[in-house]
Amino acid sequence: MPRAAEPGAIEVALPKGAVTVSTLSTSPSPSRPWAAVALAHGAGAGMTHPFLEGFARALTDADVTVLRFAFPYAEAGRRMPGPAAHAVATWQAVMPALGDIAPGVPLIAAGKSYGARMASVAAAEGAIAPAGLLYLGYPLHPPGEPEKMRASHLPLVTAPQLFVSGTRDPFVQPVSQLADAVGACPDAEVLWIDGGGHSFEVAGARRAPEVTGAELAASVLPWLRARFA
Repeated sequence: MPRAAEPGAIEVALPKGAVTVSTLSTSPSPSRPWAAVALAHGAGAGMTHPFLEGFARALTDADVTVLRFAFPYAEAGRRMPGPAAHAVATWQAVMPALGDIAPGVPLIAAGKSYGARMASVAAAEGAIAPAGLLYLGYPLHPPGEPEKMRASHLPLVTAPQLFVSGTRDPFVQPVSQLADAVGACPDAEVLWIDGGGHSFEVAGARRAPEVTGAELAASVLPWLRARFA
């Protein structure tokens, strides 16, 4: 059984000075984790969003340590993300902190939407070197603007990547674009959620966000176990 989420903080070095961002960690008990996941929030929702709560809880139930964290803009109470460099710096601070919480196990960088894209940028730039990356609703382009692709850096990521995407997600239409982007990567695959939107909601199926998050965690666990257990 997991322990209750433990609050914490991490210092992030930014160009104008260090800032502190909040964290929440959950670890299995009394079991030892076989992997650890740093989980970033999306652009419009913080680390305590019910979707992330459900996802983190389900992973921890499966003996995976999870560290959620806030980006500096969210910590400051702003709605719009700051510069990408701030997000990369945050990832650069988070991954060593995750290793301190769960030493000796594979460290995975994961995120929802914006948080996922920033993890991929950090990995492509060499700011982080996780054992793998897990993207929940990777925002390949703005909705309705498939010409504005955010994929040129993805082939630079050498660690295994799993893109979890809904087939109705407006950020990946047409879906063939995501398939092509993933195919250009050294080690990547897509897990399609049939009928899922950007937050993995399915038309006609009423589910609480925490339930959706938990179900999605169950879907990615086979990949995590096959790669890292």
